[in-house]
Amino acid sequence: MLSYRHAFHAGNHADVLKHVVLVALLAHFRRKETPFLVVDTHAGAGTYALNEGRAAGRAESADGVARLWRRDDAPEPIAAWLSAVARHNPDGNLRHYPGSPVLAFEALREQDRLRLFELHPSEHRILEARFARLGRAAARQVRIARVDGFAGLKAVLPPASRRALVLVDPSYEDKRDYARVVAALREALRRFATGCYAIWYPQVQRREAVALVSTLERWPGLRWLNVMLSVCRPAPGGFGLHGSGVFVVNPPFGLEASMRASLPYLVDALALDSSAGWWIRAHDAAIG
Repeated sequence: MLSYRHAFHAGNHADVLKHVVLVALLAHFRRKETPFLVVDTHAGAGTYALNEGRAAGRAESADGVARLWRRDDAPEPIAAWLSAVARHNPDGNLRHYPGSPVLAFEALREQDRLRLFELHPSEHRILEARFARLGRAAARQVRIARVDGFAGLKAVLPPASRRALVLVDPSYEDKRDYARVVAALREALRRFATGCYAIWYPQVQRREAVALVSTLERWPGLRWLNVMLSVCRPAPGGFGLHGSGVFVVNPPFGLEASMRASLPYLVDALALDSSAGWWIRAHDAAIG
């Protein structure tokens, strides 16, 4: 929906989970010299000021990244993400939060490429301006389009490099997004079956949210890893985000182990009540 602005939620517990997984996936892709493509279907504005504007109004980062900011005992995947956040806060004070487009760009090597889709006119304008300030490297490696990411994904698959990491993370404020995620994944797999697809989804008391996870986990012949983090019990009225998950299609070797090492730490840091917890489910199509 064009009313949605991610700045309201920047740095919250859902961003923490999504970006810890993203940074871990990017590290895996960098291990081979072959170039790769990163696609972000719903890119947002790129970076967010946490102490002013929309993010400061809701202050969701206080129960997200801020709870981890001063800790120095994080497992490696979380420490790598915190290091990426620290680059945007060189004086040690947490004022800025990098979103997925910036995290992805900073992980690119010269041979890698990034495609960003953002339909919201204001978010798109801010995103373009942010990357324009990064100079020649961004101009050469990054393409930004004011296009619906579900539609834009079709045009970039399969990539010439035959290696791609695709982040699919709509707001889901429009309940049709749940069905659009399934349709987009079906088409993406038809075009590029070996790509790595990371689908972020909210844990909310909504029939469509439950159906999405069920559909993905029952997908025939798919190899996947489903990583889930809950920070509190669902609200009595059924509203609000009590957790989130990242469903990774074609996960790289080692991702499950790194998430099993990371999620208990995140629960300890981010729990709001005794119902907080973490879960990992996996299926390897090769072994049934």
